Parts: sequence; C-alpha cells; structure tokens
Amino acid sequence: MRTQTKITQENLTSKDAYHILVEGNKRFTQNLKAERNLKDQVLETSKGQYPFAVILSCIDSRVPAELVFDQGIGDIFSVRVAGNIVNEDILGSIEYACKVAGSKIVVVMGHTKCGAVTAACQNVALGNITSLLSKIKPAVEFIKKDDKEMISDSIERVAVQNVRLSIERIRNESPILFEMEKKGEIEIVGAIYDVTKGQVEFLEACEV
Repeated sequence: MRTQTKITQENLTSKDAYHILVEGNKRFTQNLKAERNLKDQVLETSKGQYPFAVILSCIDSRVPAELVFDQGIGDIFSVRVAGNIVNEDILGSIEYACKVAGSKIVVVMGHTKCGAVTAACQNVALGNITSLLSKIKPAVEFIKKDDKEMISDSIERVAVQNVRLSIERIRNESPILFEMEKKGEIEIVGAIYDVTKGQVEFLEACEV
C-alpha cells in the first residue's frame, strides 16, 4: 500500500476517500491487513504529509482510528477526545486538516458502550469532566423525550445522536468547513464503531 502523496491526495474525491475507509474497515473486520512498510512510510512522510481523511473519534482505547480503518502512517488525521465532542480547538484542528492540509472527508465516529456517553446519561459531575459531559447533554435530552429511563439501548441511541449533533456543530460553527462541504470539496459524515464486532457503520453514504 502506497503512502499518500500530494498528487494522490489531490486526485482523490470525497467519495474515493469514503470508499478507502469502508474497504479498510472491511479488511480489519476480516483480520486482514494491507501490505505496508511502516519504516519506509516514516521516511517518506518525514518530507511532508498528505492525509486524505480526518477522523474525530473518542479517546476510548478500543477505538484506534488508524487500526480500525487499516490505514498507515500519513493517511489520516486522528482527532481524539472523550465522547467525540466538538469545541473550538477541535474545530481548528479539523479546519487545518481540510483547508490547509487537503483532507477530503471528515468522519465523526462515536462507538458502542461509550463511557463518556454513559457518564452523561448518568449525570456524572467531576472536575473538568463535568464541562466535557455538558457537550453531550443535548443528545441525552433529545433521546429522553422518548426514552424516560436511560437503559442500555437508550444510551446507544444517545451515542448516535451525539454524533449527529457534533456534525451539526461543525457545520454551524465553522464557516470554513461549511463552505468547503457546500462546494463539494469535502464531505462530513457520521459513523458508529461497534466495539464487539470491530465494524464501522456509517450513518449515511457519501454521495459526493
């Protein structure tokens, strides 16, 4: 598998990037790996990086983006924060990945059995965690309109809604990314990773 170069990155569409991720996860679930020489990739990327995707995901140790999408060094920007929430620094990181470095797709990826989502559902309050969980609370309140008790299925629905709301915040709070998506330069999509199956389910297909 070749390392991304400026030429290969420029020639990719958002749809191409989406399919690379889909195929990579398929290999992962089948316990297969693309052939890569990581030492060579270290050398090649020392001259510059041209990632085709940026993945906003949770810090959960079971969800390493490069592995679950079977990607190598220099292929993706990995932005990680508990609960895959959005704030000013996260937005700046994604803007850099797309506008400056040329990434073609933004994936906001939540996951099943998420500790941060569960904590938000259980109204945990502890130090700086309280402020972080407040960004997940809108998803909790949305699901609570139908599910009065936060049982396991309800918590999983909150995780999905949290992804959707994070995408909404990206579009609403970043004029740069909103405009890039409007012009078809990037696509912003949501996904949920199943920690029991290793499978990524995209919430919508990339139509670009």
